[in-house]
Order: sequence, then structure tokens, then C-alpha cells
Amino acid sequence: MDDRDSSAQLLRQFESIWQDEQALQDVKEEMLRRLKVMYQEHPPEFIYFVTLYYLFKDFLKEATNYETLQTRTGFQNTVIWNKLYDFQRDGVLGAINKIETYGGCIIADSVGLGKTFEALAVIKYYELRNHRVLVLAPKKLRENWAIYRLNDKRNILAADRFSYDLLNHTDLSRERGYSGDINLEHVNWGNYDLVVIDESHNFRNNDPRYDRVTRYSRLMNDIIKAGVKTKVLMLSATPVNNKLDDLKNQIAFITEGNDKALAETANIKSISQTIRRAQSQFNKWSQLPEEERTTERLLDMLDWDYFALLDSLTIARSRRHIEKYYNVDAIGPFPTRLKPINLKEKIDSKDEFPPLEKINNDILRLRMAVYSPMQYVLPHKRADYSEKYDTKVANGRVFKQTDREHNLVYLMKSNLLKRLESSVHSFSLTLQNIIQQIDEHLEKIDRCDGSSGTIGEMDEIDAEDPELEEALIGSKVKIFLKDMDLIRWKQDLLYDREILLRLLHQARNVTPDRDQKLLALKRLIEQKIKHPINEQNKKLLIFTAFADTANYLYENLHQWVRNQFGLHCAVVTGADRPKTTLKMKKVDFNHVLMNFSPVSKERDKVMPEMKDEIDILIATDCISEGQNLQDCDYLVNYDIHWNPVRIIQRFGRIDRIGSKNKQIQLVNFWPSIELDEYIQLVNRVKGRMTILDISATGEENVIADNSNEMNDLEYRRKQLEKLQNEVIDLEDISGNISLTDFTLDDFRMDLLNFMKEHKEELERAPFGLFSITANQNEKLKDEIQPGVIFCLKQTAPMASAHEQNALHPYYLVYVRKDGTVLYHPGHVKKMLDLYRSLCNGKKDVEWGLYKAFYQETKNGKDMGRYKALLEKAVEEIVGKMDQQLMLNIFSLGNLDAFVTNANTSLQDFEIVSYLIIKG
Repeated sequence: MDDRDSSAQLLRQFESIWQDEQALQDVKEEMLRRLKVMYQEHPPEFIYFVTLYYLFKDFLKEATNYETLQTRTGFQNTVIWNKLYDFQRDGVLGAINKIETYGGCIIADSVGLGKTFEALAVIKYYELRNHRVLVLAPKKLRENWAIYRLNDKRNILAADRFSYDLLNHTDLSRERGYSGDINLEHVNWGNYDLVVIDESHNFRNNDPRYDRVTRYSRLMNDIIKAGVKTKVLMLSATPVNNKLDDLKNQIAFITEGNDKALAETANIKSISQTIRRAQSQFNKWSQLPEEERTTERLLDMLDWDYFALLDSLTIARSRRHIEKYYNVDAIGPFPTRLKPINLKEKIDSKDEFPPLEKINNDILRLRMAVYSPMQYVLPHKRADYSEKYDTKVANGRVFKQTDREHNLVYLMKSNLLKRLESSVHSFSLTLQNIIQQIDEHLEKIDRCDGSSGTIGEMDEIDAEDPELEEALIGSKVKIFLKDMDLIRWKQDLLYDREILLRLLHQARNVTPDRDQKLLALKRLIEQKIKHPINEQNKKLLIFTAFADTANYLYENLHQWVRNQFGLHCAVVTGADRPKTTLKMKKVDFNHVLMNFSPVSKERDKVMPEMKDEIDILIATDCISEGQNLQDCDYLVNYDIHWNPVRIIQRFGRIDRIGSKNKQIQLVNFWPSIELDEYIQLVNRVKGRMTILDISATGEENVIADNSNEMNDLEYRRKQLEKLQNEVIDLEDISGNISLTDFTLDDFRMDLLNFMKEHKEELERAPFGLFSITANQNEKLKDEIQPGVIFCLKQTAPMASAHEQNALHPYYLVYVRKDGTVLYHPGHVKKMLDLYRSLCNGKKDVEWGLYKAFYQETKNGKDMGRYKALLEKAVEEIVGKMDQQLMLNIFSLGNLDAFVTNANTSLQDFEIVSYLIIKG
């Protein structure tokens, strides 16, 4: 405007607005504050929380407010809450949050991190809100849960007055009878508000059956879907293994089987499709050469929605994770694992017992006719028996009884080999047992005079009729002797009997005083007692796979230990009542364990009168899960369980948080031949098996082909070899994905805790803040290198960007100072873990680093080098998007894919924050 009138009019308008307090806001103070914050030097911890604040802003809106959670229920006053470590409290709050948001949660913390206590805290929270709770536990862990409900001196949580119902997994297969004090006939299954499933991986199979209701479907239909809306908490220490469907079946409990249940809450359109895609990527990853099969590579290959799925529903922390990212001083350090001791002992000190290879050849020659009577049914009768005993599986296939017997024969041969490897005594008992069965069948054949021809046909008679006992063989599968080729069967039974008798004679010659392995164990015990590895700790825990071996060891050790060292022994097998030399009012499972590990099990509160302890405990795998026995510092595997996961679970009994021991020792007894040869033996026994996989649930998962198990042998060999040199974690077992790589809960909990005192500072923090730090954590020196971690926000809309990024519209990129991208936006968890390690607890500005930075950048005027790194970060993000879009073009019906990102540039992103890492 250049004429005077217009200018005067504009000036009048300007003045009227300037004077109007409603129309105008004076931003000078806010502007100065922002400039001050922008140009102020910030401590690393503040930038960490600013970054978390923007990444998890949405979470804060929906999060169960920590304060109200506590004040509303009095939760913070409970005994259980006050017994928890910080990381366990974070886990509990994360779990409650997930249960409230999604209807359920899986806590998959590693062995030894106290999942049971975390679950009890969650249960108490819901009990305080008047929810009815059911705990489903494996039978062998029932006592662990039962104790906390009792008004009993042994109950260290008695003041919390837990009132949950407790049932065994197996009770889901029963219609009537009692489980504890619960009458199963009258249970109102649909009336539970929360179901807690301990060892939930036991429910990973969901194979429908025609002939009965499986435990899985009973749990799903009668408890979760029926009646009131049921929330679900699952506990499992098993990492996601190579069969991702296992996880799908567990997630179905949370979603009630609704495939689209997470569409709105977690932006996952289809759970089954997400898992199917992840499985296909996982399969490709499994085929890569070993050096390329890294967690980073897998995370690169997996879609974001799988990441989002696991982050939404699971909480998982490993021991290494806690050591790296939590304050271990508050928790107390984990014990140091000494290098495992490996022992290989021959069977007979006199060297008269044949070598393992020869015994194995004899075992392979066995026909095991006593376990395969269907093979001897006369040809014209086979169809009748098939009709009666073959199982129709839900997918239309038939599982033949003859195949089942075939598998049983190979399982028995494999079992004989395992028993010999365990102890020559266990081997003898099994041989004896088989010979006895053969003798009983031979007698029956000899008594059979062929006069049962008038009895009738199989489907016409009552097979349970006691008068027919002589005419029939078998317990579940009954066969008429008259329908069998008795001459051929008798020949094969006698053939087996001859081989077995010879083996038995050789085994019986090896008496305890000649049993080389037992003698080596005695030397080991003597060595440990005379030279403890921690002060005066004389405790040993000895594991074996077989109750027979456990009882044999107890019989041959307890008196010797008592006389020689004045110490007490005990044996726990799960099959028989425990035995011990320690005088106790009641000798049961829990009392024995409490006297073996009195400190960890707080015996003084329960049995203050007890002074003596059990120092040597012999046990089977009935205690390999869910037990705190960390008073002990020395664990012996008397026979090597050839699934490495089981060895790690056993060691987890003493390798636990809160251990009073500085060091712990693992000792493994290996077969007396080279590992490769041993695996070849097992391979030959199992080589011809089309295995019937009776899984932990007791459901029969019919697998047509066992080639998978054979490929598995090579992998197991490598893991067992590794176990000879170090104690590995479940997370380290290659070929497994650990859930700890996918969950972001710790960071959300960090943020919630920080916001209690710093809410306003975070809410007012502008974009563009930065800090400078250096790595001081030795354990991370390879993973952290000088460079910058950028947190960027995408401002321009891009096609399907949220599908590739769990944090959309935010991105994290870690660029090394030479411009190489160390971690791209797919490695969210990894970068946040590093961020946390670099910043947590650093509340002060690191002035020396800032001084160097100002010199390098001429007081911030020359930021060219950092702008170049920023461009690399944006290139990385856009490159990943373009790559994804190219893939999407080939997905039918996805027209978004034709929108390109060719013009994306720096202008399409804002810097939220950045962390400069110096050397």
C-alpha cells in the first residue's frame, strides 16, 4: 500500500489489535525461555527422557496412572510389592497395563528372575479390586503356589491373604473328582476374572481332536470365552523358538481367538497373518550361514507389526539385560559362573563292560516285539483292529496304531541308550522290566490252547470282562491271542529275550564298588566339601533324568556322606516320597527343599527350631523349574540332558538373583565317547522314527515327518559343545529368538517414574535439544561407537510409513561419525537400550565434552559435519521406506504403494532430539 489513507486505516487496525488483550498474546518471555533451553547445555539423562517422552506420549495418555493404581488399592502396602526389586516392579506395572489395555500379557523373563513373585503381585492387585482369580500350574509346581494361600508358618506372604483358586493343568482333562479342596464337578468355570497360567508354553499346541476335548479347548471355551470377561496372565521362561505358531496359540487366550482383536489398540490388522509372515522370514533367516544368523539380521527381516505384537503383549527381561541396564548395586550382583567342569568316565572300573558302541549295536538289533503286538495280527484280522484302534486326527488324517507301536519301539531303544548313559543301575532295572514283560507274554502264549474260538469277534465282546483275561493281551489296546501269528511272535520275543539277558548279565557285574562314574562322583563330592568355592559352603545339587538313578545315588552316598563328613543328604524324584538323613517332623517335597536352601526360602521364619541343614540334594527334573535353591553354589549333571534348554533350566536353580554366593560351578558328566560319536549313536536310534510327539500338554501332535529333528542334531551338537566351555543363557542359544529383543516396557516405566517429579519440564521441552556423553560401560564397548543417535519426527505424510515403523511418526537412527549407519529404525529396542546405558543416572552436564564440541564447531556456528550425519540418517529412513514400498507393489490390492517418496528430504523431518557420543 502506498496511498496515505490505506496506510492510516491499516495502522488503526494494528493499534486496535495491539491494545486488545484477548486478541494478542505476549510471547516474549516464552520465546526467551525456549531460546535459553535450546542453547543451554543439558545433562544426558534429561535428553534420554525428552526422547522417551515424545516416543511414548500416546502411552502416557492411556497408561494406568501409577499414583492412582497405588492409592486406590493400597497396593504399595502389600508384603509382596515390598519384596520386589525395581525391575520386578517395572514388570508388574507393565503387565497390569497390558492386561488392562489388551486383556492379557505374557511375562517371559529369563530363568532365575522371579516370575512367580511378579505374578503374585499382579494377582494381589486384582484381588484388591475384588476379582476372582484362578491359577493353573503344572502338577509338579502346585506346591509352589499352594503355600501362599495357606495360613501356615511357611507362608512368607501370609499377611497378604491370597485367595486365588489353584488347579493343575491336568485338571482340565477331568470332569469330576477333587483337586486340593476343589470339587471339579461343581466349579463355575466361566466365573473367573483373571486366569494365571504358569509354564504357559505347555499350552502351545492346539491340535483339535475328534475323540475328546483337549485341555487347550477346555481352557479356551469353558474358562476364557464363557461367562464373565476373563483377563489372562501367562508365565513362560521359554524364548520364542523356531515355531512361531506356539506363540499364536498362547496369544489366542488373550484375544479369545479373535484374529482382529488388536486392530485398534495396536494397529495389527490380522494376528495370524502377522505371525505367518514372521514365520516365513524366520525360516529364511534359519537357512542363512551361521555367521550371518544374528539377531540384528533377523530384526532387519521381520515386519514391524510382529515387533508391535510382541511389544503389546509380552514382558521379557534377560539376566544380561538387567546387568547392563539396571542398577545392579540395588539388586545385588548375580554370581560369577565359573568355567564348567567336564567329566568323561567309563562305565566299569575293571574295564569288563563292553564299549558303548557295541551295546548300542545290540540295542539296535532288538525287535522289541513285546511293544508291537499289532505287527503280529493275522492278515485277515488287521482291518478289524485298524478300525478299532487307529486315531482319526482332526485334519482328516489317520494315525495308525501300527505306526504308534513302531514309534514306541524306537523310543524304547533310545530310552535304553539314555538309561545306560545315566547309570548302569538304571539300565539294569529297565532291562529287567522288559524281560519280565516278555516272560509274562511267553507264559500266556504257552497257556493259549486255541480253544477261544467261540468267544466272538473283538467288537462284540466286553474287553474288560475278567473271564476273558487269558484270551487277550494288552492293557489299552487289547488283542485276541487267537487273532495273532503266535509262532512268529514267540520267536521274536525269545530272540529279544536272549539279547536282553546277555546285556543284563554284563550290567549286573558292574556293582557299585566297580561303578566308575559313581566313584568319580564321590571324589568330586570330597573335593568340593574339603575345598569349598565360597567360604564354608558345602552344598551340592545333583541332577539326573531318571528316578532310578537318583535313588541309586542316594542309597550309595547318604551313609558315606554322613560318616565321612557329618553332612546330610536327601533325594527328591517326584515319583516317590523324598528321603533324607536329616531328622524332620514331616519329610515332604517343600520341607526338603527348604532345609536344603534355608536362606533363600526364609526357613528361620517358618522353622526357627531347625539348626541342621541338608547339604547334598539328589533330584530329577521335577525341581528343574520354578525353584529358588541359590544357597547352593555347585550343580552336577550326572547325566547330560541333551536338550541344552533343560541344562540351562537346571542351572537356573542356583544361578539366581539374590544369591549369597560370589561364584557358582556347573559340572557335567558326559558319555564316555566323543560327542560327535554319541550324537551319531542317538541319530542311528532315532533315524528311522516318524515320531509321535507327545508334548508337555499331553496332547498328541501328529507329525508326519521327523526330518526337522534330524537337522536339529547338528544344532544341538554345537550348543552342547559350547556348554563344555561356558554356561550359556537361553537367549544365547542360536536358532532361538529371545522375546527380550522385542519389548519396550522398561523404557515406558522409566518414563513414568521420571515424570513423577519432572512432568512440567518434559511437557515444555522444545524440539531440537541435544546432549553430549561418552560410553563408560566396558560391556558395551563394541556396540557403542562415536557418532550421533538422532530422534526425528516425520512431518510430511508418506505412503504406509506407519507399517514399517512401530514408533511412527518418530524414528531413531544411530549414525557413526564416519557416516556409517550403525543401527537403523528397525533396531528400536537396541538403540533405546544403548541410549539408556549411555544416559541413565548422568544428571550433570559433561562440561569437558561440551568444551571440545564448541571448539570443534566454532561455538555451534559450523555444524556442517553434524548436518551431513543428519542427512545420512534421513537417507536411511527414506531408503528403508522405498525398499518396503517396492515390496508392497507386489502385494495385491495395495495401491498406496504407487505413491513414491522420491521427493522426501530433510524438510520432511523435524529433529526431536539428538545425542552426540564422543570417544
